[in-house]
Parts: sequence; C-alpha cells; structure tokens
Amino acid sequence: MLTKPIFIVGTGRCGSTIFHQIFAHHPQVAWLTRYCDLYPHRPHRNYIAMRLLDLPLPSRYVRKLIYPTEAYNFWDYHCMGFSEPFRDLVKEDVTVKTKQHVNKIMAAMLTEKRNRLLIKITGWPRLSFLKEIFPEAKFIHVYRDGRAVVNSLLNVRWWSGWHGPEQWRWGSMTPTQQEKWEQYDKSFVALAGIEWEILMDAQEQAKQMIPAEDLLEIRYEDFCRHPLENFKQTMAFSDLAWTPEFETTVRQFQIKSADYKWRKQLSVHQQNLLNDCLVDSLAHYGYE
Repeated sequence: MLTKPIFIVGTGRCGSTIFHQIFAHHPQVAWLTRYCDLYPHRPHRNYIAMRLLDLPLPSRYVRKLIYPTEAYNFWDYHCMGFSEPFRDLVKEDVTVKTKQHVNKIMAAMLTEKRNRLLIKITGWPRLSFLKEIFPEAKFIHVYRDGRAVVNSLLNVRWWSGWHGPEQWRWGSMTPTQQEKWEQYDKSFVALAGIEWEILMDAQEQAKQMIPAEDLLEIRYEDFCRHPLENFKQTMAFSDLAWTPEFETTVRQFQIKSADYKWRKQLSVHQQNLLNDCLVDSLAHYGYE
C-alpha cells in the first residue's frame, strides 16, 4: 500500500537532480531506476533493484548499476501523455483507469524496508494531477535563480526552445509573452527566460490546488549552502527518520552551487537582457 509518496518537482535545470540523488540514499525510500525506462512493461525488475540495494554488497558498485531517474518511458507506458503535455496536468485529467493502474504499479515497487515512494519529475508541476492519484502525496519544489536555469537550458541539445515556441513543449505564448519575446528580437536567451517564468507561474497556480502542509519549497542556493539543515527539514516534512547513516551520506556529497556559470558563459549584453527580461520574476523569488 502506498503511504505518503514523495514527489520532487521543479522546472528542470534547477538542482533537483542532485537533491534527488542524495535523497535516494535514505534507506526507507524506493525510487524509479533506469530499468523502468528500459523495461517499462516489467515493473518487477525495479522491485528487484530495490531489494538489491539492501543486500550486503558493495554499495558503490551497486549504485553504478542502480540509480534514480525520472523514467518518462515508464510514465508514458502506464500513464498516457504524462511526459510532454502542452499544458500542466490537473486532477480533471485523471481517469478512473489511470488512478487505479498507476497506484497498483507504483505500490509494486515497494519492499518491506523501502516502504515510501520517492519520485522526481520536472517541467510542468502536475501537483493536482498527482494528488488526485495519490491523496497522501507530499511535494518538494526545488527552485533556482532563473538566470542560472536559462544558461543551463542553452547548454543542452534537447532544449525544445531551439525550434521556437510554435514547436516547443509549453503551449502557445500569451500576447504579453509574445510581445516580450519580440521586444528582445526573438532572442533565445529571452525565450529560455520566458520558459522559466511559464513553469514557475504554473507552479504558483498548481500549489493553490493542494493543501499548504503538503508542499515544501527548497531554494537551490540555500540547499547548496546548508545541505544538512535543508535535508533535516526535508526529513521532518516527509515523516522520515534522520539517521546517523543518512547524515554521513549527505556530508559525503560535494555540493557546490553552479550559479556562477551564467555570469561567465553569457555575454554582458545577454546578462543585461536577461536581467531586464526577468526583473519582476527574479524580484518575486528573492533574486537581486
């Protein structure tokens, strides 16, 4: 039975991956591995992977083979349209079939020891959609300076913005967003900034649809500065034990903010454009 599954959400390129990787070392959580993507029709393989983690085997070797992923092939196999909808998914999109099937599949991942599900997704928040499927779900939103997110997007080949907003994943821009993009001569830097704003706005709307006590927001920059304090807060929120072993694991990770990169990798003109384009949103989230 699924009890209080934990979902890590974020825009992508926001620091949620390292947060997820560390969290996955907690001995009580089960998570989706690469086997879910490779064999989405055979969820039992993921269950076996979770069992292997608890055997007296060299942990470093096992975790090279078994590591946490977002497993979108798995999601799309069991929940049509989950990975790349043109808008956020909401509770009204959940069918009876989806709710029953996804609950059953996810519950099959749990072991006696690893009895709490931990899942990371990025892009659209999908909070009310997931809350409809998992009424006890708890959400951790990891967010980051939009300028750092933009720089990171511009450095990955799979960013859909290269094809323009007519073919990207985030639906049609509003007239205001279109006007803003054209104001900056259809700059890709500006477009990536608008994407960040679209996803952060979606998060703001989505969190109104779930109880406030079921959402924890973690700022990437604070997490990098104080990982222990942030994970202690996370464990308390998630109703998981803070153990000496998990504390040792958190201390072993080299956590360093990469926010400086946007200042080095973007030109002065691009930096000024981005500051101007995102001025209101940056101020809203406390970024000067």
